[in-house]
Amino acid sequence: MTGSTSLRLGVLYPREMNLYGDRGNVLALVRRAALRGVELEVTTLGLDGGDPGEIQACSGFLIGGGQDMDQLALAHDLVTRKGPALREQVSSGAPLLAVCAGYQLLGEHYRTAAGDLIPGLGILPLRTEAGRRRLVGNILVAANPGLGLANPLLVGFENHSGRTILEPGLHPLGKVVRGGGNDGDSGAEGAVLGSVIGTYLHGPLLPKNPALADWWLFTAAGRTGTTLDRSHLDDSAEEAARREAIQITLSGSRARGYRLLGRRPRIRRTG
Repeated sequence: MTGSTSLRLGVLYPREMNLYGDRGNVLALVRRAALRGVELEVTTLGLDGGDPGEIQACSGFLIGGGQDMDQLALAHDLVTRKGPALREQVSSGAPLLAVCAGYQLLGEHYRTAAGDLIPGLGILPLRTEAGRRRLVGNILVAANPGLGLANPLLVGFENHSGRTILEPGLHPLGKVVRGGGNDGDSGAEGAVLGSVIGTYLHGPLLPKNPALADWWLFTAAGRTGTTLDRSHLDDSAEEAARREAIQITLSGSRARGYRLLGRRPRIRRTG
């Protein structure tokens, strides 16, 4: 795809994994790609599709959230049929953004409240166990500075009972300012490893955080040699909505030692 003016987005299981408007992430990427002079073609990689050739033709990937029963239904297909080609694409730098249940499926496994062990892709060195209490509500995260986001304060909505434990050396997506995050206790949210990001932030995530949408597009374009306009876009409407969401989230309860106009929490940079 060297010198191309198009990119291809592979959306994994859009029918099963689309909680809390995760499809909005697809719409945001398509729109921002168009504003940057690139056509973003969308390929559905569902249970009835997604052979290795289709996966290899994609510039990057998205997977959203779903219920435990949805994860059980598609885990075998993801790990055995799509897994090898996905791992190959990710290892060559293809961006993969995974939300909630999709995030859990990137780890070693997810153990449900019923005791079912759902195998994961093993792309991220982490594991998830179901907790007794759900973590629900607006969430605010100071993103890992290693991502280089223009606006590193991420806002979203979480609703999960998973307790995700990162293995030593795996960096979080960011530090929780307000909300539960990976486990409601560590102060860490999500995970980032190379071109892979996992997070519990719904909302949908990318319309609320256009800088993260640009991260996906820039990563995909850089990997494929695609010509992409990287100039600043007029995000005034998006930023006004994002700032209002941030203020609402901060006013909801005591934030974790963070003031909107104060210092950002220190976070280790990605490796």
